[in-house]
Amino acid sequence: MATQLMTLCSSPIEESCASVGNSDYEERSLRECFAFKHQLERMFPPPKGAWLCVKSFPHDFGNYREVCVKYDEDDPVAVDYAYQLEREMPPHWDDIARDELR
Repeated sequence: MATQLMTLCSSPIEESCASVGNSDYEERSLRECFAFKHQLERMFPPPKGAWLCVKSFPHDFGNYREVCVKYDEDDPVAVDYAYQLEREMPPHWDDIARDELR
């Protein structure tokens, strides 16, 4: 199985999110990324061969986090799932995610 990683976002596309370099970034970005990951899993249950994760990446001002999808590039269902996530990003938090963020 050849696995690919696609970065998505750290939060819904029309919501504000934690900014690298801010003093509360570590705590806030973890909360936001996991709430977003859970929201995506509710909206788009992953098929076999694909899963969501939270990953850190280096940046000039410190590490930043993103929700990512890992998928088996040899599985057409898993590949379609990854690209569906990229195309259909939710614009806002759902009610359950808002509760997680409190």
